[in-house]
Amino acid sequence: MPKVALVNISGQQVGEMELSDSVFGAEINQSVLHDVVKNYLANQRQGTQSAKTRAEVRGGGRKPWKQKGTGRARQGSIRSPQWVGGGVVFAPKPRDYRYELPKKVKRLAMKSALSSKVQSENIIVVDALDMNAPKTKDMASILKNLNVEKKALIVMNEKNDNVVKSANNLPGITTTLVTTLNVYDILNHEKFIITKDAVHKVEEVYA
Repeated sequence: MPKVALVNISGQQVGEMELSDSVFGAEINQSVLHDVVKNYLANQRQGTQSAKTRAEVRGGGRKPWKQKGTGRARQGSIRSPQWVGGGVVFAPKPRDYRYELPKKVKRLAMKSALSSKVQSENIIVVDALDMNAPKTKDMASILKNLNVEKKALIVMNEKNDNVVKSANNLPGITTTLVTTLNVYDILNHEKFIITKDAVHKVEEVYA
């Protein structure tokens, strides 16, 4: 079972925490991680891109000049793709990019992502993350105590508006709940900060 230090918001170690081997000590599957991240990004796409084909562009009903005898190349419409203002060849149209992956694949990817943070020693388990008021300065101080210098993901068991509002204005800092945790966010942030209660919830769901 992997063990990590349990710290408070002052950065002081207050104990040790044993993590579930099946969740935080799993073998990292790079192929599955790639598939799930690719799926997540595809599902985020709005798919609202659109352009007009030559059939939809206004005008161009009359033949620009007669077929033969002018010395110029033959043309049938001023809305052909080679004309300025003409239609687009194979124009993109609104579409849905969403697709689903098997649940087992998603679970395996989540375990791989969590285990990668443990192996790289980028996981920080906090005994509690309580703030009396929303203050960006206080959150910046907490992150400094935890030696967080770059992007970090803060995972909570229950929503805490003070923590969320305090972190909103800090670049590279994202807050989320255990229920909305996803593989992309874990891999997209260098540090993975999680409360003790949230660890228990993750282990309960994915063990």
